[in-house]
Amino acid sequence: MSKKVIAIDQGTTSSRAVLFDSANNLMDFEQMEIEQHFPHDGWVEHDPEEIWKSVVTVTDKLIKKNSLKSTDIASIGITNQRETTVLWDRNSGKAIYPAIVWQDRRTADLCKDLKKEKGLEQKVQEKTGLLIDPYFSATKLAWILDNVSGARKKAEKGELAFGTIDSFLVWKLTQGKHHKTDATNASRTMLFNIDSHCWDDELLQLLRIPKQILPEVCDCVHDYGDTSVFGGSLKIGGIAGDQQSALIGQCCFNPGEAKSTYGTGCFMLLNTGNKKISSDNRLLSTIAYRFDGKTTYGLEGSIFVAGSAIQWLRDGLKFFKSADETEALVKHRNNDSKVLVVPAFTGLGAPHWDPNSRGSIFGLTRDTHIADLTAATLESIAFQTRDLIGAMESDGANFSELRVDGGMTANNWFSQQLSNILNLKVLRPKVIETTALGASYLASMHSGLCPDLESLKSNWICGKSFVPEEKDIAGLEEKYNNWLSAVERTKGLF
Repeated sequence: MSKKVIAIDQGTTSSRAVLFDSANNLMDFEQMEIEQHFPHDGWVEHDPEEIWKSVVTVTDKLIKKNSLKSTDIASIGITNQRETTVLWDRNSGKAIYPAIVWQDRRTADLCKDLKKEKGLEQKVQEKTGLLIDPYFSATKLAWILDNVSGARKKAEKGELAFGTIDSFLVWKLTQGKHHKTDATNASRTMLFNIDSHCWDDELLQLLRIPKQILPEVCDCVHDYGDTSVFGGSLKIGGIAGDQQSALIGQCCFNPGEAKSTYGTGCFMLLNTGNKKISSDNRLLSTIAYRFDGKTTYGLEGSIFVAGSAIQWLRDGLKFFKSADETEALVKHRNNDSKVLVVPAFTGLGAPHWDPNSRGSIFGLTRDTHIADLTAATLESIAFQTRDLIGAMESDGANFSELRVDGGMTANNWFSQQLSNILNLKVLRPKVIETTALGASYLASMHSGLCPDLESLKSNWICGKSFVPEEKDIAGLEEKYNNWLSAVERTKGLF
Protein backbone atom coordinates (compact mmCIF):
# COMPACT_ATOMS: atom_id res chain seq x y z
CA MET A 1 0.00 0.00 0.00
CA SER A 2 1.37 3.44 -0.95
CA LYS A 3 2.00 5.83 1.90
CA LYS A 4 -0.70 8.26 3.04
CA VAL A 5 -0.58 11.63 4.80
CA ILE A 6 -3.02 12.93 7.40
CA ALA A 7 -3.69 16.65 7.83
CA ILE A 8 -5.16 17.73 11.16
CA ASP A 9 -7.08 20.97 10.55
CA GLN A 10 -8.17 22.47 13.85
CA GLY A 11 -10.37 25.47 13.05
CA THR A 12 -12.52 27.96 14.91
CA THR A 13 -15.77 26.05 14.54
CA SER A 14 -14.64 22.48 13.89
CA SER A 15 -11.80 19.98 13.92
CA ARG A 16 -11.07 17.90 10.85
CA ALA A 17 -8.78 15.07 9.91
CA VAL A 18 -8.14 14.80 6.18
CA LEU A 19 -6.53 11.87 4.38
CA PHE A 20 -4.34 12.42 1.31
CA ASP A 21 -2.56 9.89 -0.87
CA SER A 22 1.12 10.05 -1.78
CA ALA A 23 0.31 12.46 -4.65
CA ASN A 24 -1.64 14.75 -2.28
CA ASN A 25 -5.04 13.81 -3.67
CA LEU A 26 -7.81 14.15 -1.10
CA MET A 27 -9.18 10.71 -0.26
CA ASP A 28 -11.42 11.11 2.79
CA PHE A 29 -12.08 13.26 5.84
CA GLU A 30 -13.82 13.33 9.20
CA GLN A 31 -15.16 16.48 10.84
CA MET A 32 -16.61 17.44 14.22
CA GLU A 33 -17.99 20.82 15.24
CA ILE A 34 -16.77 22.43 18.45
CA GLU A 35 -18.70 24.86 20.60
CA GLN A 36 -17.89 28.53 20.96
CA HIS A 37 -18.67 30.19 24.27
CA PHE A 38 -19.55 33.87 24.68
CA PRO A 39 -19.49 34.57 28.45
CA HIS A 40 -19.55 38.38 28.03
CA ASP A 41 -19.92 40.93 25.26
CA GLY A 42 -16.89 40.64 23.00
CA TRP A 43 -15.54 37.53 24.77
CA VAL A 44 -15.06 34.32 22.78
CA GLU A 45 -13.75 31.10 24.35
CA HIS A 46 -13.21 27.42 23.57
CA ASP A 47 -12.82 24.46 25.88
CA PRO A 48 -9.25 23.19 25.22
CA GLU A 49 -10.21 19.67 26.28
CA GLU A 50 -13.08 19.65 23.79
CA ILE A 51 -10.63 20.72 21.09
CA TRP A 52 -8.23 17.94 22.06
CA LYS A 53 -10.93 15.26 22.23
CA SER A 54 -12.40 16.36 18.88
CA VAL A 55 -8.98 16.08 17.20
CA VAL A 56 -8.45 12.60 18.65
CA THR A 57 -11.96 11.51 17.66
CA VAL A 58 -11.85 12.62 14.01
CA THR A 59 -8.32 11.33 13.46
CA ASP A 60 -9.08 7.98 15.05
CA LYS A 61 -12.28 7.63 13.00
CA LEU A 62 -10.44 8.45 9.78
CA ILE A 63 -7.72 5.88 10.47
CA LYS A 64 -10.17 3.13 11.39
CA LYS A 65 -12.60 3.87 8.56
CA ASN A 66 -9.78 3.51 6.03
CA SER A 67 -8.26 0.45 7.76
CA LEU A 68 -4.91 2.17 8.12
CA LYS A 69 -1.95 0.92 10.12
CA SER A 70 0.72 3.23 11.46
CA THR A 71 3.08 1.92 8.77
CA ASP A 72 0.66 3.17 6.10
CA ILE A 73 0.96 6.79 7.26
CA ALA A 74 4.08 8.68 6.22
CA SER A 75 3.50 11.75 8.39
CA ILE A 76 0.97 14.04 10.03
CA GLY A 77 0.69 17.76 9.26
CA ILE A 78 -1.08 20.24 11.52
CA THR A 79 -2.81 23.49 10.63
CA ASN A 80 -4.73 25.53 13.13
CA GLN A 81 -6.74 28.60 14.03
CA ARG A 82 -4.10 31.21 14.83
CA GLU A 83 -3.73 33.56 17.81
CA THR A 84 -6.09 31.50 20.00
CA THR A 85 -4.31 31.28 23.33
CA VAL A 86 -3.94 28.36 25.74
CA LEU A 87 -2.03 28.18 29.02
CA TRP A 88 -1.67 24.74 30.57
CA ASP A 89 -0.04 22.93 33.47
CA ARG A 90 3.13 21.11 32.43
CA ASN A 91 2.50 18.20 34.79
CA SER A 92 -1.16 17.47 34.12
CA GLY A 93 -1.40 18.84 30.57
CA LYS A 94 -4.68 20.51 31.59
CA ALA A 95 -5.44 24.10 30.61
CA ILE A 96 -5.76 26.46 33.58
CA TYR A 97 -8.34 28.61 31.75
CA PRO A 98 -10.50 28.28 28.62
CA ALA A 99 -8.78 28.98 25.31
CA ILE A 100 -9.20 32.66 24.46
CA VAL A 101 -10.16 32.71 20.77
CA TRP A 102 -8.61 35.03 18.21
CA GLN A 103 -11.96 36.85 17.86
CA ASP A 104 -12.00 37.77 21.57
CA ARG A 105 -11.91 41.50 22.37
CA ARG A 106 -11.62 41.49 26.19
CA THR A 107 -8.19 43.17 26.10
CA ALA A 108 -9.35 46.19 24.08
CA ASP A 109 -8.79 48.56 27.04
CA LEU A 110 -5.31 47.15 27.68
CA CYS A 111 -4.43 47.65 24.01
CA LYS A 112 -5.83 51.19 24.15
CA ASP A 113 -3.55 51.96 27.10
CA LEU A 114 -0.52 50.46 25.33
CA LYS A 115 -1.16 52.59 22.27
CA LYS A 116 -0.92 55.70 24.45
CA GLU A 117 2.75 54.96 25.19
CA LYS A 118 4.73 57.14 22.82
CA GLY A 119 6.27 55.23 19.94
CA LEU A 120 5.21 51.83 21.25
CA GLU A 121 2.87 50.84 18.42
CA GLN A 122 5.51 51.77 15.85
CA LYS A 123 8.06 49.70 17.76
CA VAL A 124 5.68 46.73 17.92
CA GLN A 125 5.03 47.00 14.19
CA GLU A 126 8.75 47.18 13.41
CA LYS A 127 9.55 44.16 15.55
CA THR A 128 6.55 41.89 14.93
CA GLY A 129 4.89 43.26 11.78
CA LEU A 130 1.65 43.52 13.77
CA LEU A 131 -0.46 46.26 15.32
CA ILE A 132 -1.38 46.51 18.99
CA ASP A 133 -4.76 44.81 19.00
CA PRO A 134 -6.72 42.27 21.10
CA TYR A 135 -6.64 39.97 18.06
CA PHE A 136 -3.13 38.74 18.83
CA SER A 137 -2.01 36.30 21.50
CA ALA A 138 0.18 38.57 23.64
CA THR A 139 -2.50 40.51 25.51
CA LYS A 140 -4.69 37.41 25.83
CA LEU A 141 -1.81 35.62 27.56
CA ALA A 142 -1.14 38.63 29.78
CA TRP A 143 -4.83 38.69 30.74
CA ILE A 144 -4.77 35.03 31.84
CA LEU A 145 -1.61 35.59 33.89
CA ASP A 146 -3.20 38.62 35.55
CA ASN A 147 -6.67 37.19 36.15
CA VAL A 148 -6.30 33.50 36.99
CA SER A 149 -5.37 32.94 40.61
CA GLY A 150 -1.79 31.77 41.05
CA ALA A 151 -1.08 31.75 37.29
CA ARG A 152 1.73 34.28 37.29
CA LYS A 153 3.57 32.64 40.20
CA LYS A 154 3.31 29.21 38.55
CA ALA A 155 4.47 30.67 35.23
CA GLU A 156 7.51 32.26 36.82
CA LYS A 157 8.39 28.90 38.37
CA GLY A 158 8.19 27.27 34.92
CA GLU A 159 5.20 25.13 35.87
CA LEU A 160 3.01 26.37 33.00
CA ALA A 161 3.31 26.25 29.22
CA PHE A 162 1.86 28.71 26.70
CA GLY A 163 0.92 27.91 23.18
CA THR A 164 -1.34 28.60 20.28
CA ILE A 165 -3.50 25.61 19.32
CA ASP A 166 -0.70 23.93 17.33
CA SER A 167 1.60 23.89 20.37
CA PHE A 168 -1.15 22.58 22.61
CA LEU A 169 -1.86 19.73 20.17
CA VAL A 170 1.83 18.83 19.78
CA TRP A 171 2.18 18.73 23.58
CA LYS A 172 -0.85 16.46 23.92
CA LEU A 173 0.01 14.25 20.94
CA THR A 174 3.58 13.69 22.17
CA GLN A 175 2.43 13.32 25.79
CA GLY A 176 4.38 16.35 26.94
CA LYS A 177 7.67 15.48 25.26
CA HIS A 178 7.67 18.45 22.86
CA HIS A 179 6.77 22.09 23.44
CA LYS A 180 7.13 23.56 19.96
CA THR A 181 5.50 25.91 17.50
CA ASP A 182 6.32 26.95 13.95
CA ALA A 183 7.43 30.37 12.73
CA THR A 184 4.05 31.25 11.18
CA ASN A 185 2.13 30.78 14.42
CA ALA A 186 4.85 32.47 16.46
CA SER A 187 4.64 35.49 14.16
CA ARG A 188 0.99 36.00 15.20
CA THR A 189 1.59 36.30 18.93
CA MET A 190 2.87 39.92 19.01
CA LEU A 191 5.82 38.54 20.98
CA PHE A 192 8.03 37.22 18.16
CA ASN A 193 10.57 39.41 16.36
CA ILE A 194 10.21 38.49 12.68
CA ASP A 195 13.58 40.06 11.79
CA SER A 196 15.76 38.42 14.43
CA HIS A 197 13.51 35.30 14.53
CA CYS A 198 13.34 35.02 18.29
CA TRP A 199 11.02 35.83 21.18
CA ASP A 200 11.47 39.53 21.86
CA ASP A 201 12.73 40.24 25.39
CA GLU A 202 11.53 43.85 25.39
CA LEU A 203 7.94 42.90 24.51
CA LEU A 204 7.96 40.05 27.02
CA GLN A 205 9.10 42.46 29.74
CA LEU A 206 6.46 45.00 28.71
CA LEU A 207 3.65 42.49 29.29
CA ARG A 208 5.40 40.68 32.18
CA ILE A 209 5.41 37.35 30.37
CA PRO A 210 8.00 34.82 31.62
CA LYS A 211 10.10 33.54 28.74
CA GLN A 212 10.23 30.00 30.13
CA ILE A 213 6.57 29.37 29.29
CA LEU A 214 7.11 29.92 25.55
CA PRO A 215 7.57 27.13 23.00
CA GLU A 216 10.59 26.50 20.79
CA VAL A 217 10.08 28.08 17.34
CA CYS A 218 10.80 25.76 14.39
CA ASP A 219 10.52 25.67 10.60
CA CYS A 220 7.20 24.73 9.02
CA VAL A 221 8.72 21.40 7.96
CA HIS A 222 10.35 19.94 11.06
CA ASP A 223 10.40 16.88 13.30
CA TYR A 224 7.73 17.80 15.84
CA GLY A 225 7.95 14.41 17.51
CA ASP A 226 6.07 11.13 17.39
CA THR A 227 2.60 10.32 18.61
CA SER A 228 1.34 6.94 19.76
CA VAL A 229 -2.16 8.19 20.56
CA PHE A 230 -3.62 6.40 17.52
CA GLY A 231 -1.68 3.19 17.89
CA GLY A 232 1.82 2.54 16.58
CA SER A 233 4.09 5.52 16.13
CA LEU A 234 3.28 8.40 13.78
CA LYS A 235 5.58 11.29 12.86
CA ILE A 236 4.38 14.89 13.12
CA GLY A 237 6.26 16.49 10.25
CA GLY A 238 4.83 19.95 9.62
CA ILE A 239 2.91 22.87 11.07
CA ALA A 240 1.56 26.13 9.68
CA GLY A 241 -1.14 28.52 10.85
CA ASP A 242 -4.32 28.09 8.83
CA GLN A 243 -3.91 31.12 6.54
CA GLN A 244 -0.26 30.40 5.76
CA SER A 245 -1.22 26.78 5.18
CA ALA A 246 -3.85 27.93 2.68
CA LEU A 247 -1.22 30.07 0.91
CA ILE A 248 0.97 26.96 0.61
CA GLY A 249 -2.03 24.89 -0.51
CA GLN A 250 -2.78 27.50 -3.19
CA CYS A 251 0.86 27.24 -4.37
CA CYS A 252 1.41 31.00 -4.05
CA PHE A 253 5.16 30.57 -3.95
CA ASN A 254 6.14 33.60 -6.07
CA PRO A 255 6.25 37.19 -4.79
CA GLY A 256 3.08 38.99 -5.84
CA GLU A 257 0.82 35.94 -5.71
CA ALA A 258 -2.10 36.19 -3.30
CA LYS A 259 -4.94 34.14 -1.91
CA SER A 260 -8.06 34.96 0.08
CA THR A 261 -9.63 32.35 2.34
CA TYR A 262 -13.28 32.51 3.36
CA GLY A 263 -13.79 30.49 6.50
CA THR A 264 -15.00 31.76 9.87
CA GLY A 265 -13.21 34.99 8.98
CA CYS A 266 -11.67 36.16 5.72
CA PHE A 267 -7.91 36.44 5.38
CA MET A 268 -6.01 37.74 2.37
CA LEU A 269 -2.32 36.92 2.24
CA LEU A 270 0.15 38.24 -0.34
CA ASN A 271 3.55 36.60 -0.85
CA THR A 272 6.22 39.34 -0.60
CA GLY A 273 9.24 37.03 -0.91
CA ASN A 274 12.28 37.74 1.25
CA LYS A 275 11.15 41.35 1.75
CA LYS A 276 9.15 42.37 4.79
CA ILE A 277 6.78 45.17 3.76
CA SER A 278 5.83 47.61 6.50
CA SER A 279 2.32 48.70 5.64
CA ASP A 280 1.20 52.32 5.65
CA ASN A 281 -2.41 51.16 5.58
CA ARG A 282 -2.66 49.16 8.80
CA LEU A 283 -2.09 45.79 7.19
CA LEU A 284 0.06 43.14 8.82
CA SER A 285 3.56 41.99 7.93
CA THR A 286 3.87 38.34 8.81
CA ILE A 287 5.86 35.19 8.13
CA ALA A 288 4.30 33.34 5.19
CA TYR A 289 6.43 30.24 5.71
CA ARG A 290 9.93 29.19 6.76
CA PHE A 291 11.85 26.27 5.26
CA ASP A 292 15.44 25.30 6.04
CA GLY A 293 15.80 28.49 8.07
CA LYS A 294 14.87 30.68 5.08
CA THR A 295 11.92 33.00 5.68
CA THR A 296 9.33 34.09 3.12
CA TYR A 297 7.25 37.06 4.25
CA GLY A 298 3.67 38.00 3.58
CA LEU A 299 1.37 41.01 3.75
CA GLU A 300 -1.99 40.17 5.31
CA GLY A 301 -5.39 41.70 5.77
CA SER A 302 -7.68 40.13 8.35
CA ILE A 303 -11.49 40.26 8.37
CA PHE A 304 -12.90 38.87 11.59
CA VAL A 305 -16.34 37.83 10.31
CA ALA A 306 -17.06 36.00 7.05
CA GLY A 307 -18.50 32.50 7.23
CA SER A 308 -19.52 33.15 10.83
CA ALA A 309 -21.98 35.76 9.51
CA ILE A 310 -23.62 33.04 7.40
CA GLN A 311 -23.60 30.79 10.46
CA TRP A 312 -25.41 33.57 12.35
CA LEU A 313 -28.08 33.77 9.63
CA ARG A 314 -28.47 29.98 9.87
CA ASP A 315 -28.33 29.39 13.62
CA GLY A 316 -29.26 32.76 15.10
CA LEU A 317 -31.95 33.97 12.71
CA LYS A 318 -32.99 30.55 11.32
CA PHE A 319 -33.06 31.85 7.74
CA PHE A 320 -32.06 28.45 6.35
CA LYS A 321 -30.97 25.02 7.56
CA SER A 322 -27.73 24.79 5.60
CA ALA A 323 -25.28 27.34 4.21
CA ASP A 324 -25.55 25.47 0.90
CA GLU A 325 -29.04 26.95 0.51
CA THR A 326 -27.80 30.54 0.23
CA GLU A 327 -26.91 30.34 -3.47
CA ALA A 328 -30.48 29.45 -4.44
CA LEU A 329 -31.96 31.84 -1.87
CA VAL A 330 -30.21 34.99 -3.12
CA LYS A 331 -31.64 34.48 -6.61
CA HIS A 332 -34.96 35.64 -5.11
CA ARG A 333 -33.53 38.91 -3.76
CA ASN A 334 -34.88 42.29 -4.78
CA ASN A 335 -32.23 43.68 -7.14
CA ASP A 336 -33.20 47.23 -6.11
CA SER A 337 -32.74 46.54 -2.39
CA LYS A 338 -30.58 49.12 -0.59
CA VAL A 339 -30.00 46.92 2.45
CA LEU A 340 -26.43 46.99 3.80
CA VAL A 341 -24.94 44.78 6.49
CA VAL A 342 -21.84 45.63 8.52
CA PRO A 343 -20.98 42.29 10.20
CA ALA A 344 -18.79 43.74 12.96
CA PHE A 345 -19.86 41.15 15.54
CA THR A 346 -16.43 41.21 17.17
CA GLY A 347 -15.21 44.58 15.96
CA LEU A 348 -13.68 45.51 12.61
CA GLY A 349 -10.38 44.11 11.35
CA ALA A 350 -8.13 45.53 8.64
CA PRO A 351 -7.84 48.24 7.57
CA HIS A 352 -10.22 49.79 10.15
CA TRP A 353 -9.04 48.05 13.35
CA ASP A 354 -11.92 49.18 15.54
CA PRO A 355 -12.49 46.67 18.37
CA ASN A 356 -15.57 48.54 19.62
CA SER A 357 -17.69 48.43 16.45
CA ARG A 358 -20.61 46.03 16.44
CA GLY A 359 -22.80 44.54 13.73
CA SER A 360 -25.38 46.81 12.08
CA ILE A 361 -28.01 46.65 9.36
CA PHE A 362 -28.96 49.71 7.29
CA GLY A 363 -31.70 50.38 4.74
CA LEU A 364 -34.46 48.12 6.02
CA THR A 365 -37.97 48.60 4.58
CA ARG A 366 -41.23 46.71 4.92
CA ASP A 367 -40.34 45.07 1.61
CA THR A 368 -37.07 43.62 2.94
CA HIS A 369 -37.06 39.83 3.18
CA ILE A 370 -34.71 36.98 3.95
CA ALA A 371 -33.16 36.85 0.48
CA ASP A 372 -32.23 40.55 0.64
CA LEU A 373 -30.55 40.22 4.03
CA THR A 374 -28.70 37.08 2.95
CA ALA A 375 -27.44 38.75 -0.24
CA ALA A 376 -26.40 41.87 1.69
CA THR A 377 -24.47 39.76 4.19
CA LEU A 378 -22.62 37.95 1.40
CA GLU A 379 -21.89 41.27 -0.33
CA SER A 380 -20.54 42.74 2.92
CA ILE A 381 -17.81 40.11 2.93
CA ALA A 382 -16.91 40.99 -0.66
CA PHE A 383 -16.89 44.70 0.27
CA GLN A 384 -14.46 43.98 3.11
CA THR A 385 -12.26 42.08 0.65
CA ARG A 386 -12.22 45.16 -1.55
CA ASP A 387 -11.07 47.19 1.46
CA LEU A 388 -8.10 44.84 1.75
CA ILE A 389 -7.29 44.91 -1.99
CA GLY A 390 -7.30 48.71 -1.93
CA ALA A 391 -5.04 48.84 1.11
CA MET A 392 -2.57 46.38 -0.42
CA GLU A 393 -2.49 48.29 -3.69
CA SER A 394 -1.71 51.47 -1.73
CA ASP A 395 1.20 49.58 -0.18
CA GLY A 396 2.52 48.78 -3.66
CA ALA A 397 0.86 45.49 -4.59
CA ASN A 398 -0.40 44.83 -8.12
CA PHE A 399 -3.15 42.28 -8.65
CA SER A 400 -3.89 40.51 -11.92
CA GLU A 401 -5.93 37.79 -10.23
CA LEU A 402 -6.93 36.49 -6.82
CA ARG A 403 -6.97 32.84 -5.79
CA VAL A 404 -9.80 32.06 -3.38
CA ASP A 405 -10.69 29.12 -1.19
CA GLY A 406 -12.77 28.12 1.81
CA GLY A 407 -16.32 26.87 2.11
CA MET A 408 -18.00 30.13 1.10
CA THR A 409 -16.39 30.09 -2.34
CA ALA A 410 -18.41 27.00 -3.29
CA ASN A 411 -21.27 29.51 -3.66
CA ASN A 412 -20.99 30.55 -7.31
CA TRP A 413 -23.13 33.67 -6.77
CA PHE A 414 -20.80 34.88 -4.03
CA SER A 415 -17.68 34.16 -6.07
CA GLN A 416 -19.10 36.04 -9.06
CA GLN A 417 -20.15 39.01 -6.90
CA LEU A 418 -16.65 39.00 -5.45
CA SER A 419 -15.17 39.28 -8.95
CA ASN A 420 -17.61 42.07 -9.82
CA ILE A 421 -16.97 44.06 -6.64
CA LEU A 422 -13.19 43.67 -6.92
CA ASN A 423 -13.24 44.18 -10.71
CA LEU A 424 -10.69 41.37 -10.80
CA LYS A 425 -10.41 37.82 -12.06
CA VAL A 426 -11.13 35.37 -9.26
CA LEU A 427 -9.79 31.82 -9.48
CA ARG A 428 -11.22 28.96 -7.45
CA PRO A 429 -9.03 25.84 -7.38
CA LYS A 430 -10.33 22.37 -8.06
CA VAL A 431 -9.62 21.52 -4.42
CA ILE A 432 -10.99 24.36 -2.25
CA GLU A 433 -9.87 22.70 1.00
CA THR A 434 -6.48 24.33 0.61
CA THR A 435 -5.83 24.79 4.33
CA ALA A 436 -5.71 21.04 4.91
CA LEU A 437 -3.90 20.60 1.58
CA GLY A 438 -1.12 22.95 2.75
CA ALA A 439 -0.63 20.86 5.89
CA SER A 440 -0.53 17.77 3.69
CA TYR A 441 2.22 19.36 1.58
CA LEU A 442 4.29 20.05 4.71
CA ALA A 443 3.93 16.48 5.93
CA SER A 444 4.77 15.19 2.45
CA MET A 445 7.96 17.25 2.31
CA HIS A 446 9.00 16.04 5.75
CA SER A 447 8.46 12.39 4.85
CA GLY A 448 10.17 12.66 1.46
CA LEU A 449 7.02 11.98 -0.57
CA CYS A 450 7.47 15.44 -2.05
CA PRO A 451 10.97 16.89 -2.59
CA ASP A 452 10.29 20.66 -2.49
CA LEU A 453 7.90 23.53 -3.17
CA GLU A 454 8.69 23.69 -6.89
CA SER A 455 7.42 20.16 -7.39
CA LEU A 456 4.04 21.18 -5.94
CA LYS A 457 3.22 23.92 -8.44
CA SER A 458 1.87 21.48 -11.01
CA ASN A 459 -0.65 20.26 -8.40
CA TRP A 460 -2.61 23.53 -8.54
CA ILE A 461 -5.55 23.21 -10.92
CA CYS A 462 -8.17 25.90 -11.49
CA GLY A 463 -11.66 24.52 -10.91
CA LYS A 464 -13.57 27.61 -12.03
CA SER A 465 -12.70 31.20 -12.92
CA PHE A 466 -14.91 34.26 -12.49
CA VAL A 467 -14.39 37.43 -14.49
CA PRO A 468 -16.08 40.80 -13.82
CA GLU A 469 -19.48 41.32 -15.42
CA GLU A 470 -19.54 44.88 -16.73
CA LYS A 471 -23.32 45.23 -16.43
CA ASP A 472 -23.16 44.87 -12.63
CA ILE A 473 -20.03 46.85 -11.79
CA ALA A 474 -21.53 50.36 -11.82
CA GLY A 475 -24.38 49.51 -9.44
CA LEU A 476 -22.04 47.68 -7.09
CA GLU A 477 -19.66 50.65 -7.09
CA GLU A 478 -22.43 52.88 -5.74
CA LYS A 479 -23.41 50.24 -3.18
CA TYR A 480 -19.79 49.89 -2.04
CA ASN A 481 -19.51 53.64 -1.44
CA ASN A 482 -22.74 53.50 0.58
CA TRP A 483 -21.34 50.56 2.51
CA LEU A 484 -18.23 52.58 3.43
CA SER A 485 -20.53 55.27 4.83
CA ALA A 486 -22.37 52.59 6.82
CA VAL A 487 -19.04 51.40 8.27
CA GLU A 488 -18.20 54.91 9.42
CA ARG A 489 -21.57 55.22 11.11
CA THR A 490 -20.97 51.93 12.93
CA LYS A 491 -17.68 53.09 14.39
CA GLY A 492 -18.01 54.53 17.85
CA LEU A 493 -21.66 53.53 18.23
CA PHE A 494 -20.85 51.26 21.18
